[in-house]
Amino acid sequence: MTRSELFSQIQQKSSFLCVGLDPDLEKIPAHLLSEPDPIFSFCKQIIEETADFAVAYKPNIAFFEALGAKGWETLAKVAEIMPKDVFTIADAKRGDIGNTSKLYAKAFFESMDFDSVTVAPYMGQDSVTPFLEFENKWVILLALTSNVGSLDFQLIEDQTGKPLYQSVLEKSQEWGSPENLMYVVGATRGELIGEVRKAAPDHFFLVPGVGAQGGSLAEVAKYGMNSSCGLLVNSSRGIIYASGEKDFAKVARKEAQKLHEEMKVLMDRYL
Repeated sequence: MTRSELFSQIQQKSSFLCVGLDPDLEKIPAHLLSEPDPIFSFCKQIIEETADFAVAYKPNIAFFEALGAKGWETLAKVAEIMPKDVFTIADAKRGDIGNTSKLYAKAFFESMDFDSVTVAPYMGQDSVTPFLEFENKWVILLALTSNVGSLDFQLIEDQTGKPLYQSVLEKSQEWGSPENLMYVVGATRGELIGEVRKAAPDHFFLVPGVGAQGGSLAEVAKYGMNSSCGLLVNSSRGIIYASGEKDFAKVARKEAQKLHEEMKVLMDRYL
């Protein structure tokens, strides 16, 4: 999916919602466990009920690969049923030397045809650029994440006072462009989103941390939105686990709709 196609979807749906698919066998509704493929059944119903409001879906690969070969089969089936007009994210957080990265890219971009994959920048340029060689595919680079441990490294300053995440933003823009490179920026970082936007004014941000992690959608839009929206705000647990009963998909729809309605207001305000 191209940048213009993504923005077109955002405009058509008046939404910048990404639904995260984190299907945990210990958390999905118990009645699904009798299904031949409980994880697939869970994801399928979530997708069907939220597709009106979501412009992106983000399967967390760990929840699938933990199940071995069957998990990979399930992931492929889930990828196949995602609507063709949505942006698809393989949340795999890969990041290895060039030969390995190239094969990771082939796995997610060719074998399963995802639009994007999350990548860790720690090993530098040759671990990232193999993903950028694929036409109309995206790297979503970890920049300023929402987890507590992000403080261990991402805010460490160099001798000039520049934090590490700023160095990542500056250097990586030599490798890719706003047409194929996004950044993960956590919603729980508040006003720091504005600092990231200054460093990367035209890039899209994938923003986790809204909902269950306590991030503010209004703050994300205030500090992070640009003229092309520039945001994909992810909600996982707050949507997919809003109910543990047989009505889980209907309740998930209601939660997605709530975020969508708030997003419409914010888009009217800032775009």
